[in-house]
Amino acid sequence: MGKNFKFKIKEFIGNWKLSTQMRDPATAGEIGNSRKGFTLVELVLVIGIISILFSVALAMLDPLGQIQKANDVRRKSDLSQIQKALESYYQDKGKYPATTGSPNYQMQSISWGTSWAPYMNLVPRDPNTLRRYVYYAPSDGQSYYLYANLERGTKDPQICNSDGTACGSLTTLGILTTACGATCNYGVSSPNVSP
Repeated sequence: MGKNFKFKIKEFIGNWKLSTQMRDPATAGEIGNSRKGFTLVELVLVIGIISILFSVALAMLDPLGQIQKANDVRRKSDLSQIQKALESYYQDKGKYPATTGSPNYQMQSISWGTSWAPYMNLVPRDPNTLRRYVYYAPSDGQSYYLYANLERGTKDPQICNSDGTACGSLTTLGILTTACGATCNYGVSSPNVSP
């Protein structure tokens, strides 16, 4: 039994040395084990498949469309917040704030992106610096209109016109249809009028 046990230990150590040498690239050639690498054709094929999968995934995710959608959601949320503040103002003053008019179309003495205490900590501004929100209140102060440009245009079901053209009330009010920095295709208003 002792002799068999010694033989088994020697066999185990011999196999262990052999496996260690096979893993060591410096001695791999000495024991006759050669490793094969990838061929250029295999590498090109794998890179091609990965590129195709990446292109398909990118097309399905549409990152630009997702950014536009996020900006449009923010615009709608901003106009909703402004509406709530305007209604609070109306409850306090009995009229809506006056308009500065062209070209900025904002609430008188309140710029986009500034404080309007106590109604709003910060009056939102369009997420795209090349665009802006449009606020208009007729001289009687009993109604208001708020407009924005949704980047997704006709893909958004809440735009004023299904063909993506400007909200119809803009021309009636004498406001340029591009006063938003692009086509003003989305609008909200006081409850007594339609955008």
